[in-house]
Amino acid sequence: MMKTCAGHIFINDLRLYAFHGVLPQERIVGGNYSVDIDVTLDLSQAMVSDRVEDTVNYATLLDIVKQEMDIPSALLEHVAGRMAEQICCRFPQIEEVIVRITKINPPMGAETKGAGVTIYLINDKRGGIS
Repeated sequence: MMKTCAGHIFINDLRLYAFHGVLPQERIVGGNYSVDIDVTLDLSQAMVSDRVEDTVNYATLLDIVKQEMDIPSALLEHVAGRMAEQICCRFPQIEEVIVRITKINPPMGAETKGAGVTIYLINDKRGGIS
């Protein structure tokens, strides 16, 4: 008999064009971004039922990511925090969420594959994230 305590649903390297940045030009011209989402939850019911209602639908995660990336912000921390909040509100069964946003070609005067932010949040199940 197997017992599953937790599993992960994830989206890796989702490529989007968005208008985030501290510099005014970044919010006018925009840039390429990569987004990774990883959510932790109990997957034992979905393993047995084979029903999408018993898990987190990654198509819905994609919709949340796109909606939040469409709202221009100065800081990627702000975008990632909004994403995590929306994900936990839509799927209260999520225990933890990791959001990683990478700006592919940041205007920082150095050659790099990207710069960004990773946030790790715990859903406290009492109405939000901590």
